[in-house]
Amino acid sequence: MASEKSGRPLFLGSYPITPATDILHELAKRRDLGVKACQMEDEIAGICSALGASFAGNLAVTTTSGPGLALKSEALGLAVMAELPLVLVDVQRGGPSTGLPTKTKQTDLMQALYGRSGESPLVVVAATSPTDCFHMAFEASRIAIEHMTPVILLTDAFIANGSSAWRIPDEDEYPEIRPNYVPDGMKGEWKAYSRNEELVRYWAIPGTEGLTHRVGGLEKDYDVSELSKSPKNHERMVKARAQKVANAARHIPALEVKTEGKSPKTLLVGWGGTYGHLYTAYEQLNKEGVDIDFVQFQYINPLPLNTEEVLAGYDTIIVAELNMGQFADYLQSRFPNLNIKRLNKIQGQPFMVYEIVEGVNKIMEEK
Repeated sequence: MASEKSGRPLFLGSYPITPATDILHELAKRRDLGVKACQMEDEIAGICSALGASFAGNLAVTTTSGPGLALKSEALGLAVMAELPLVLVDVQRGGPSTGLPTKTKQTDLMQALYGRSGESPLVVVAATSPTDCFHMAFEASRIAIEHMTPVILLTDAFIANGSSAWRIPDEDEYPEIRPNYVPDGMKGEWKAYSRNEELVRYWAIPGTEGLTHRVGGLEKDYDVSELSKSPKNHERMVKARAQKVANAARHIPALEVKTEGKSPKTLLVGWGGTYGHLYTAYEQLNKEGVDIDFVQFQYINPLPLNTEEVLAGYDTIIVAELNMGQFADYLQSRFPNLNIKRLNKIQGQPFMVYEIVEGVNKIMEEK
């Protein structure tokens, strides 16, 4: 869908890894839709082939799990520096190292946010269910192309091995994706790192007359796009890349809170594939007379623009996740005045609803 809506051909460069391999299997079947799917010799080759395809004008995708994300980190930094669109799907499993290939966890969040050398900001989003994977894959592609940035889409083994009844959407249900091509009127004065008003680098498709250029891993001058060792220029480029990612928040949905309308002082928070368990626990808690609201994050970096406003409205925020508290730590670092409590499970298994209910009740009793 994203390929059709952007007018860019779809390329997948990937290497088999549990539990992400099925994406490679499925896209390999889609030659009828013009998909080019390449099984590469290793994780590094997978992302590097995708990055080359992105430079050539493709909607480029690479897929992996936690160990592969670690291997791809250098090339992911190159994508940040070259400012090329790229979608990396990380289907999380238990780690560290090869860990628990068939078990589910949410332990790659910090790696997705910060696991690269230097200041390497990129967009991170997460799918909440098997059916939501379609929507968030489209969103990851839209953001990557329109904002010229790598995007990491986080799912997990629970989602990957799950299924749900789902109606294939009509084409008109999804918006056009508008690549940030070099405008015709700029071609005489355009440079490789010329930007629009939101600091998004223009995408120059190779082979276009007058747009010969180079990008790469070495720092470029902000104005003339040639190699630069200037300290002040480097600071300017680092801030521009960070602000470009931050500006993407203007183009994502606001955070929506599920509430029974009782003005509770406690908020249950989750992200990604824990949605079903947390939502069911939220409903059960309210039926049992525990006043609590609920919100599930899909957009993690940047966060929705109203995140601080929403979270500041509660005395206690309980963040439930399948790790030792990575999203809770992330929120606490962004909003240090919040009272954040942690509800964690690290057994390689999804939450059980009763575990969430008991955990929330225990935290509320301790208050």
